[in-house]
Amino acid sequence: MEEYLVPAGFGEAEFVEKKSRFIGRLWLAESEQEALEKIQAMKKRHYDATHNCWAYILHGGAVRFSDDGEPGGTAGMPMLQVLQREGLENCVCVVTRYFGGILFGAGGLVRAYTRGAKIAVDAAGKSCKRVWTVIYLPCPYSYYERIRLTAAEFGGIVRDTQFGSEVEMEILLPEAQAAPFQARITDLSAGSVECMEIGQEYRAFPMERP
Repeated sequence: MEEYLVPAGFGEAEFVEKKSRFIGRLWLAESEQEALEKIQAMKKRHYDATHNCWAYILHGGAVRFSDDGEPGGTAGMPMLQVLQREGLENCVCVVTRYFGGILFGAGGLVRAYTRGAKIAVDAAGKSCKRVWTVIYLPCPYSYYERIRLTAAEFGGIVRDTQFGSEVEMEILLPEAQAAPFQARITDLSAGSVECMEIGQEYRAFPMERP
């Protein structure tokens, strides 16, 4: 199964430039219908806005954008390019503009809509959709912190931790990192800690922000 990035959630942010108000929003959308529904909802909500420009990318599917009345190439395409540079798929972005009376020029519009899309992406965050190997790992308390840090080093996520007579951890690791992670745990514990693979999941989990 393929690995790709999607929004971690809904993102919204805004700014004012030359008295124009720009509101950027980003959603996860797993179908064209879902993407179009988000766009239409924003057009209805901001019926009094000057423009509701948009762009969306579907994994293995449609790639669309609209300037919604702005000069050609100054809004939808720059927004789409932000999504592409960020590596996002299954996403839809709408940037709403309330005109403030001062003209921008083509370059100014490109910069403004690029910024509107970027701040929406930053607000939403990113998740990586991939195959994860699920590992059950019971260990003595003395190994807990080292194992937690090692899991992070291999791109893993500690999904659940139970504290009893020993620590019981459920760790998700990128499929390709599962075997190297287990080998590292064997080395650092001198074979006293055993990892057990209990399944695989194909899903998205948020990536840590830098």
